[in-house]
Amino acid sequence: MTLSTSLSGRLRNTSLPKSHGLLPLFEAVVNSIQSIDAANPEGDSGRIVVEIERLPQLNLFDSVGRSERGPVPQEPILSFRVTDNGAGFHDDNLQSFETLDSEYKAEYGCRGVGRLLWLKAFKKVEVSSIFLDEVGQAFERAFSFTAEKGVTDEVVGATASREAGATVKLLDFRPIYRDTSPKSHSTIARNLLEHCLWYFVRPGGCPDIIVVDGEEQVNLTHLFADHMLSSSQTQTLTVKGQEFDLVHLKVRSRTGIEPQIHWCAANRVVVEEKITDKIPGLHGRLNDGDTSFIYSCYVTSTFLNENVRSERTGFDIPEETQGTILASDLGMSEIRTAVLDAAEEYLGDLLNESKQAGRARVETFVNHKAPRYRPILRHIDQNKLCVSPEISERDLELLLHRQLWDLETELLVEGQEVLEAELLDDSAEQQERLREYLEKVDDVKKSDLASYVSKRRVVLDMLKKAIAADQDGKYVREDVIHNLIMPMRKTSDDVSLDVCNLWIIDERLAFHNYLASDKPLAAYPITDSPDRKEPDLLALQVCDSPILVSEGSKLPLASIVVVEIKRPMRGDSKQDGGPISQALGYLDRVRRGNVRTTQGRPIPASDEIPGFCYVISDLTPSVMEHCRMMGLRMTQDKLGFFGYNENYKAYIEVISFDRLLNAAHERNRAFFDKLGLPT
Repeated sequence: MTLSTSLSGRLRNTSLPKSHGLLPLFEAVVNSIQSIDAANPEGDSGRIVVEIERLPQLNLFDSVGRSERGPVPQEPILSFRVTDNGAGFHDDNLQSFETLDSEYKAEYGCRGVGRLLWLKAFKKVEVSSIFLDEVGQAFERAFSFTAEKGVTDEVVGATASREAGATVKLLDFRPIYRDTSPKSHSTIARNLLEHCLWYFVRPGGCPDIIVVDGEEQVNLTHLFADHMLSSSQTQTLTVKGQEFDLVHLKVRSRTGIEPQIHWCAANRVVVEEKITDKIPGLHGRLNDGDTSFIYSCYVTSTFLNENVRSERTGFDIPEETQGTILASDLGMSEIRTAVLDAAEEYLGDLLNESKQAGRARVETFVNHKAPRYRPILRHIDQNKLCVSPEISERDLELLLHRQLWDLETELLVEGQEVLEAELLDDSAEQQERLREYLEKVDDVKKSDLASYVSKRRVVLDMLKKAIAADQDGKYVREDVIHNLIMPMRKTSDDVSLDVCNLWIIDERLAFHNYLASDKPLAAYPITDSPDRKEPDLLALQVCDSPILVSEGSKLPLASIVVVEIKRPMRGDSKQDGGPISQALGYLDRVRRGNVRTTQGRPIPASDEIPGFCYVISDLTPSVMEHCRMMGLRMTQDKLGFFGYNENYKAYIEVISFDRLLNAAHERNRAFFDKLGLPT
């Protein structure tokens, strides 16, 4: 039985991603290289010219207008013309060309599908060629190739020319590929060089390849010598009986490229895999003392040739085989690991220098900016701390935070295993395991405490900047300081305690049942007051179980705290008699509103609830006068006032911003000193 094939059906089943729109051109160039190799087995020089044909420029730019309007925009690419001086389309080549999935050049790893990619990205292909027959007679052959009709319009005849070669025209670049492909000739040349780099580093080298775009041209041999290669070294690996040939390259650094593995088949690059940070110490450029370079590795193998997809855009090799019925087969991860190990050995001391510089970067950051991570550094795999010496503080913070998270997760799992162990197991192994687990827990808790203290140091630095005058002598609005202490228009039901910095005023404010910031009294669930006044901060503390019994029958059931914040250097207030009167007024309104718990239960004798009023304000003349009128006493450092108002049953404290900052620093100084934070 004879099987027939359909070109249109085969094309329909051939995949070419939009991002690979230049792959058909690269395939044509590789075909030319192989044709030159066949015609010149001794390695004589060959030549390939790639011409870019663009849409003709509209006659809108004359010689004067161009200089006025800037550079003329590049026109869309219509076609490519690839010309070589290889063996040409002799009868065997044509027969292979007309045979789908031909095995004519199978020894080179070819799949006979390159020309199918031509018709995926281009509407038509025209070929003209001169070749020599077995007796040396020269013939000329030309034909067209389309998806609808295949090979047509073939013309063959003798010619007087003795120079063999071929010209392949890839016509009518389909917009879906044209619009997503590189436009400039320099980028096309660079991508072509990277695709065919194997031919440049192989023994015997590569034919001259020239990319021509109008009056501009790029010689890939010069590009290779001047900008790409620093040095190379070959190596052969064996993984599960399969051999892989490696070419280690030191590519002269060029903006936009990263260390890569180039997985090749049929001497073509099939997949480019970035390996930045996959080798400890490899983060980008390295320096060998003479020049800066980017590492690249080209991998070729019969195994890769046999398992490349027909379109040469990937490999049919499973990523993992361990734990599957294919465990005896070779997986991509095993090959990658072997290649990365070889690359690490090749780069050697250069990576060690990078590792040391990266570790120094971590040490400096932890010592001066993030001491919270100091206790856990010894529990982190050192390879995970091999960061780039140029890593930003933001990225380094994120990396260390991820490591801390992983360590905490590991401790949860390990803790369950330790607890599930036999209680009476007092073996030396179990005791050592328990000791190591408790040691990790201790260091993680130290890290948590260090994080909390470090945050306080940052908050105080922000407060210090907030209360200082700017270059124009102006001060920030009070809402900036307000949000620093607690977000405005929020309650304790809306934000967590970690977001609030009430400790700046008084550590005891952390213990409350309800806290509101810049909310009207009528919106408080703790009172049914209809008042629309908005105290800056108001806190209610309910003692569900008494810890102190005072004389008499009443217990200290609750407390009310009102905090009033004023703009730096502007503590004056024309409303309600000043900030102290404002705070007392809020306190009185809450009491008259019948205070309740957040669950709506009444609190008895709310008019007797202790009140605490804090006024955060610079001591302007009017504020100081108001303090004296209220009978308050000046603090010893002359930076505040305090006292008790019997009528309102309230303790009052007026705190200047300097006193607020100094007191917060003093309360936390011992912690800052312990962490090595500057004070």
